[in-house]
Amino acid sequence: GASKSDGNKTSTLRLSEKFILLLILSAFITLCFGAFFFLPDNSKHKRFDFGLEDVLIPHIDSEKEASLRDKIRADHERALQEAKEKLRKSKEELKAEIQTEKTKVVEDLKKKDGPKPLPPVPMPKLVGVKDGDPGDPDTKEKRDKIREMMKHAWDSYRQYGWGHNELKPIAKKGHSTNIFGNSQMGATIVDALDTLYIMGLHDEFKDGQEWIKQNLDFSVNAEVSVFEVNIRFIGGLLAAYYLSGQEVFKVKAVQLAEKLLPAFNTPTGIPWAMVNLKSGVGRNWGWASAGSSILAEFGTLHMEFVHLTYLTGNPAYYQKVMHIRKLLAKMDRPNGLYPNYLNPRTGRWGQHHTSVGGLGDSFYEYLLKAWLMSDKTDTEARKTYDDAIEAIERHLIRKSNGGLTFIGEWKNGHLERKMGHLTCFAGGMFALGADGSPDDKAGHYLQLGAEIAHTCHESYDRTVLKLGPEAFKFDSGLEAVAVRQNEKYYILRPEVIETYWYMWRFTHDPKYRQWGWEAAQAIDKYCRVSGGFSGVKDVYSSNPTYDDVQQSFFLAETLKYLYLLFSSDELLPLENWVFNTEAHPLPVLHLVNQHLK
Repeated sequence: GASKSDGNKTSTLRLSEKFILLLILSAFITLCFGAFFFLPDNSKHKRFDFGLEDVLIPHIDSEKEASLRDKIRADHERALQEAKEKLRKSKEELKAEIQTEKTKVVEDLKKKDGPKPLPPVPMPKLVGVKDGDPGDPDTKEKRDKIREMMKHAWDSYRQYGWGHNELKPIAKKGHSTNIFGNSQMGATIVDALDTLYIMGLHDEFKDGQEWIKQNLDFSVNAEVSVFEVNIRFIGGLLAAYYLSGQEVFKVKAVQLAEKLLPAFNTPTGIPWAMVNLKSGVGRNWGWASAGSSILAEFGTLHMEFVHLTYLTGNPAYYQKVMHIRKLLAKMDRPNGLYPNYLNPRTGRWGQHHTSVGGLGDSFYEYLLKAWLMSDKTDTEARKTYDDAIEAIERHLIRKSNGGLTFIGEWKNGHLERKMGHLTCFAGGMFALGADGSPDDKAGHYLQLGAEIAHTCHESYDRTVLKLGPEAFKFDSGLEAVAVRQNEKYYILRPEVIETYWYMWRFTHDPKYRQWGWEAAQAIDKYCRVSGGFSGVKDVYSSNPTYDDVQQSFFLAETLKYLYLLFSSDELLPLENWVFNTEAHPLPVLHLVNQHLK
C-alpha cells in the first residue's frame, strides 16, 4: 500500500508543478507581448526585440521559415561560442566583467529617457584661429614648405588609406594598430583636422568633415585604448569643433565619450586601459605590471573631460577625473615620485618605476595644463604639479660629464641614465610652467627647459640623418646616443619640435627656428616617399630602411608644431589656448569653473 500512496503523491505533485509551469509560461508570454506592444519604439530599446516580428506573423512563407531557422541556429552557435569563451576566462576577469555588467545595468536604467539634446553653452572667447603670417619672407617660405609637406601627407592618405586609421606609404594601403581595436575609424582624419584648419587647407578640411559626418561610427565591436581614443579622437573632435564651430564634431565627441565611461566601472574608479566600444567591457594591457593601469593613461583625461562636462552639462566626466586626482593625492609616493603603474582593483601601486617618458609623461603635463585651462583658478592642480616637478628635479634630473642636462628613469631603486624621445616634451612643459612657479623660480625653469631642448637637439645632431633616436644613453663615453638597435628608430615623433616651439614662444631665440628647420629638412629628405611619409629604422645609417607607417600624430603634432614655429605668436596664443598631449588646442575656459564644482 505504501507504494500506492507514493504514486498519488507524485502525481499530485506533478499536477501542481504543471500548474506552476503554466503560470510561469503564461506570465512569460504576457511579458513578451506586453514588452512588444507597449515599450516605446526607440533605438535604445532595440535590446527587447527578440526577432519577435518573425514569430508573431502566423503565415510565414517557407523562405521566411528557413531564414528564421538559420537565425535560431546562428543564435545557438553564438551562445555556445560565448559560453566557451566565458569558460576560458579567468576568475579575475569574470569578476571584473560582472562588476562592469552590474554598473552597466544601473547606467542603462538611468539612460531610459533616451539621449538628451546637448544644452546650448556659450562658445568660449576664441582668439587667433586665423592666419598668423610671420611677416618676413624667409620664414613665410619655410612655413609654406611645412604646409606643402602636410598636403603631401594628407593627399597620400586620402588616395591610399582613406577611412583606415593610418597609412602604409610604401605599400600604399591602409594600416591599423591594436590601440584602435583594428577597426577602421579614420584616426588620421580626426587627428589632422585642426592642423588642416589652421593651415587654411579648407577643401581638405571639408573632405574630412564629410567623412566624419557619414562614416565615423563608434558602435563597432572593437577594443580600443581609452587613452589614445581620448587624446586623438575626443581631443581632435573638440579642437575641430572649437576652431570651426561645426556642430557635427561636438556631437561625435560626446557620442564617443559616452562609450568611454564604462571603462571607469572598476572597484577604485581608476579606468581600465582598454574598453570594448560595443559592450563596455574593460580590461588592462597584458604587459603592464600585474594588470595595472598606467599613470600617463589614466592621468591624461582631465583636459578633455572638463570640456565634455562644459559642453554637455553632464557632471559625470568632471567627477570621474576629479575622483582620480583625489585618489592619487591620498596615496603615499615613494620619494615624492609617482610610480608608473597602479592597480585598478586594489588601488595600490605596481612596480616602483617612475619616468617622465612614456608611461608617465603626460600625467605631469596635464596637471600643469588643468591649471592653465581653468584660467589659473584650479590651484590644487598647480600645487600638485609643483610638488611633482620638485621631486623629479631632485631624483631624476642630472647633468652628464659632457655637461648635458637629462632626465633619467627610476627603476628598482636606482637611476637609469637613459632618456627617451618622448621625454623631450618636458623642455616645453618646464617653459610653459615657468610663469607661476613657487619662490621666484620662473627663470630657473625657463633655463631648465632650454637645457633639455639643447640635449634633445644634440640627440638629433649626433646622428647621420639629423633625426633623433627613440632613446639615448648618457654613459661614460657615449652621450645622447642610442646604443641598442631597437632604440635607433625615428617614427616621425613630435616631442623635440614641440619643445622647440614652446621655447621659441617664450624666448624668441632664433636658434629654435633654426633647429626646427633642420628637423623639417631631415624629415623631408629621409622620411618622404612618393606615397607619404614613413618612419626610419636606424637614424645612424646613411641608407635607412623604412618602417612603412605614416603615424596619425605626424599630421596632428609634428607638422602642426613646425607650422606654428614659423608663424607669428598671434596664431593660437598660449593665453587663450591649451594644447592637449596630441597637440589639439582647447580654449581656456574663463569663468566656467562655477559650473564644474
